Amino acid sequence: MNAASLLPDLPSGARILILRLRSIGDIVLLTPALQLLKAWRPDLRVSVMVESRFRDLLEGNPNVDEILFPGKPAWGRSVVSRLRQVRHLRRRGFSLCLNLHGGPTSRLFARWCGAPWRVGFAHYRGASAYNILVPDARTILNQPSLHTAEHQAAAFFHLGLPRTEIPRAQIFSGAAHATWWEARRTSLGIGSGQPYAIIHPTAAYRTKEWAAEGFARIGEHLERGAGITPVYSCGPGESPVLDAVEKASGRNVKRLQEVSLGQFAAALSGAKLFVGNDSGPAHMAAALARPLVVIFGSSSSTIWGPWPRPDVNAAARVVQNPFACNPCPGDRCYQFARPECILSVTFDQVKAAVDEVLARAA
Repeated sequence: MNAASLLPDLPSGARILILRLRSIGDIVLLTPALQLLKAWRPDLRVSVMVESRFRDLLEGNPNVDEILFPGKPAWGRSVVSRLRQVRHLRRRGFSLCLNLHGGPTSRLFARWCGAPWRVGFAHYRGASAYNILVPDARTILNQPSLHTAEHQAAAFFHLGLPRTEIPRAQIFSGAAHATWWEARRTSLGIGSGQPYAIIHPTAAYRTKEWAAEGFARIGEHLERGAGITPVYSCGPGESPVLDAVEKASGRNVKRLQEVSLGQFAAALSGAKLFVGNDSGPAHMAAALARPLVVIFGSSSSTIWGPWPRPDVNAAARVVQNPFACNPCPGDRCYQFARPECILSVTFDQVKAAVDEVLARAA
């Protein structure tokens, strides 16, 4: 089978299963490829499997016909949940399964979903689960390095999707979430016409997390210098970071915590600005076309920066200092006693980026 003819030769109405279980950034950056696929072949029925906590990232997306979930983690009795989902998948009659995740759970579903064509990247473990292997995405696009949005789209190009410019990512905030945010912003003391910024001071690792004191100062700068109310957000279990911002501010801050991704998207959609670390919420802000400043430490901004890239998006800026050891795994600093990459970023650097983005977005 010629891989380049696979998508063009699928019969009208064929069902495709795409496995992209997590996380926020990966799922958001899959949406450009889905947009290209549906624009080219709207007849195809596209199902995307993600963990249930990420469903809001695809809700309302016109390029996704069905959102599926993997079931509970496969240990103990919950293995029954996974087997039940396998049976469910086999009944769907998928013609093609494309695994963009690569881990053992997604490999299980790819192997047993019943699709005659099972596709995964050649570097995945358990390559025997697939009968079509996608080569290194850099060779597909003939580029020395790729953004994650390009990497995921390259798999579709390899399977026959016509090569074209990769569009902006998309997420959608529904009416119910918009109504929720109107009530929540009122409770935060933010009037309907009052501009606000979402500031996200948390990240997955300390090597990606800029100092709480810096975020506190950026909030004060926005409020006093631009008349923009700062709202500080965090994910589950991350409220101690907001406590640290409060301590640095010397006062209570407006918090957005313990909310769903759909609710968070509603808050983002009306924001004048997003400022935060390299994190999933930064990709959500970019997908909602919000002006944004993203602070990078241990990871590669070439691979994980805002999409579209800041060089073609006037309302996006990355703040990152060069280090020979970048990028690294990020779970700890492998070069210094502390993560100098993120700690070297100064307030003045972030302030300058914020002022530039606000001026361009005005």
